[in-house]
Amino acid sequence: MTGSRLFAETMRGYGVDHIFFVPFVLSRALAAMEDMNIRRVSAHSELATVYMADGYARAARKPGVCLAQAVGAANAAAGLREPFLSSTPVICVTGGPHADSRYRYLYQQIEDFPMFAPVTKFNARVDKVERLADLTRQAFREATSGTPGPVHLEIPGREGHLIDAEADFTPVFEERFSRYPAYRPEPEMAAVREAARVLAAAQRPVILAGGGVVASGAAPELVQLAEKLSIPVATSLNGKEAILDSHPLALGITGRYGRWCANRALAEADLVFWVGSRAGGHVTDDWKAPPEGTPAIQLDVNPAEIGRNYPAQVALVGDAKVTLQRLLEVAKPAGNREAWLGRTRSLVASWREKVAPLAASTAAPLRPERICKEVSDFLPADAVVVADTGHAAQWTGQLLNLTKPGQRYIRCAGTLGWGFPGAIGVKCALPDRPVLCFTGDGGFYYHVSELETAARLGINLVVLVNNNASLSQTRRGFTAAYGGALRGHGPELWKYKETDFARVAEAMGCVGIRVAHPSELRPALERAFAANRPVVLDVASDLEALPPEAWQK
Repeated sequence: MTGSRLFAETMRGYGVDHIFFVPFVLSRALAAMEDMNIRRVSAHSELATVYMADGYARAARKPGVCLAQAVGAANAAAGLREPFLSSTPVICVTGGPHADSRYRYLYQQIEDFPMFAPVTKFNARVDKVERLADLTRQAFREATSGTPGPVHLEIPGREGHLIDAEADFTPVFEERFSRYPAYRPEPEMAAVREAARVLAAAQRPVILAGGGVVASGAAPELVQLAEKLSIPVATSLNGKEAILDSHPLALGITGRYGRWCANRALAEADLVFWVGSRAGGHVTDDWKAPPEGTPAIQLDVNPAEIGRNYPAQVALVGDAKVTLQRLLEVAKPAGNREAWLGRTRSLVASWREKVAPLAASTAAPLRPERICKEVSDFLPADAVVVADTGHAAQWTGQLLNLTKPGQRYIRCAGTLGWGFPGAIGVKCALPDRPVLCFTGDGGFYYHVSELETAARLGINLVVLVNNNASLSQTRRGFTAAYGGALRGHGPELWKYKETDFARVAEAMGCVGIRVAHPSELRPALERAFAANRPVVLDVASDLEALPPEAWQK
């Protein structure tokens, strides 16, 4: 058969039901998918296709696949930074130069291949059509094994024409690698027993749940362990959905975008149990919460991560879900931790008391705290919130409450603009669930063209734009650069012209709703989720509003 046919059969064999691409690439393979129940999502930029595949993979917990022709490969490589940072299995296939065309200035050709090395787990060239089968299998294997991550295959030809050739293939599909985690390695039981002993001996322990808990599906075990041992739980942004915000042991998110109550608890802890978190600079606010040297237990599927930032008193190497199950089997209920639980609960109560007046504000333009409260109160039990980075992540991470089992929170790992195309991918993966993208006008501008994609293909998500006509996250930095007070044309560095995104949405075939007063937001949310069309909620918000600080006395 042709390589194109094999590629299509392989996608079907691995259970891929969406392919995200920018025409024109692997055209015969895409045509061969016509009768395979694989939806081909044609987008407006290679960056957007990678972000869609990323959001899809996070929501579906299986690999997302995106394609780009050679001239767009560099754009795709830039996009892979996001799934690399978030440890998401994205399989990116691009066209590339033929061996006999290198160094001859073929139209639109450069050597893109090296650009993929820093942002992938596996970066390979398919130099012969006969290698397509085994290298595609390896791509799925690499993407889903161990710590998940993106991979790249380069196929010669501007549009990957090499795979139009025929060869003798015996299609083999390895079902294990159609999802993640592909393997669930068991921990050493001696280490599990030692971890149970150390946890029992601690007086002020905190569990910090990272994105690895969500990827492993280990949230139920994490909460059971916290309840059994009476240990408060903080999370990274990627781990936010691991414990409900309404749970009495929940501290909230930590780090630079985190709640000060969670950071204070970590700073006072005498032991931190890191579960599926790399303990990097963002989740610890550059290693201030907890302070460097704080005793640690660390659980990770990748042994190379254990002890990287906090020397581990106990190392647990294994899948998060399985390892927590083993720990639950041997751990004994904790002794008296009422003083510590009283302290952490008072921190959370103080934090909530300080934000409550702003969450109830009737001011117009709206305070983002009020926006988050209205969204929290409205969210259906099966809703998925997708958040952009920057202020969108700070507002939603701190103030948007998940209170019902099954609600999910998926956030950008650090690339502004990811939110909207990422949410399109999430909605493709979970078409029957309500999906709300929370972004700012600064983030929405990046990929506003994908409104046409959503309208054309009936991808019926809701996009809430926190619209303050600015990139307000940069305001403090520019103010500092001006010596403490902006002057002259200084505000032009971070302010935008006011744009009515509701009108933009209507012009592109979506529903647009403008919200100017807090009383209008709840009815607008109800209308948006009943519309059965893509909807943009353009919410006029307060330019002066800044998220709560990560530290407070």
